[in-house]
Amino acid sequence: METNPYGLESLWLQGDIVTKGVALLLTLMSVASWYVIVTKAMQLLRYNRAARAAGHEFWDTTSLQDGLGTLGNGNPFADIAQAGVGALRHHNAHKGHLHDQLSLSDWVTLSLRQAIDEAAGKLQAGMAVLASVGSSAPFVGLFGTVWGIYHALVSIGTSGQTSIDKVAGPVGEALIMTALGLAVAIPATFGYNALVRGNKSVTGRLNKFGFDLHALFVTGARAEPSVEGGNAKLSVIGSA
Repeated sequence: METNPYGLESLWLQGDIVTKGVALLLTLMSVASWYVIVTKAMQLLRYNRAARAAGHEFWDTTSLQDGLGTLGNGNPFADIAQAGVGALRHHNAHKGHLHDQLSLSDWVTLSLRQAIDEAAGKLQAGMAVLASVGSSAPFVGLFGTVWGIYHALVSIGTSGQTSIDKVAGPVGEALIMTALGLAVAIPATFGYNALVRGNKSVTGRLNKFGFDLHALFVTGARAEPSVEGGNAKLSVIGSA
């Protein structure tokens, strides 16, 4: 099997330091984007499992401690629940200091909102990498193409050989850089859009869970629509 004389290997061997630098930069950008895509996808899978537990298993328990046990650890739903419990206990322990300043509802709301904002920040971690790679990789590849074509034309001009086989090889090798830039940018863009949709879904569930927790800590019950008649019923969980 004959080796392609105009492939990536030839581009690397014949390229100068700028061409090789662009190729290495695109490689690093690809590795970084795929690392973010894979790690964030696994994170979303864990959070979605925690969201299902927060939406069903947590409310099917008979005490708050049992409910916290269903959420596990290392996920934002557990962190939000712990923040709410901490706020409730702190307010109860300092009623004499806080009752003239913040009500239980306001105190729990602030604590839950802070926990939700922190969770949303964690969800967004790494997304800037995908956005940067998706928007800049095509231009990095285009720069490599322009640089390669320039040097190819200079080489052809100095050698005085203008036949099609002398032109097609160097120019074709330079155009590979554009293809590499697109190959790096397209997965990063698709991954970014998919992860943004997943993050929005998890954030919506976090807000819903926080709203239900607020009702639980303030009123002692969670109001949810019943299956029959669309009326509201209360699922009471033991107090902290």
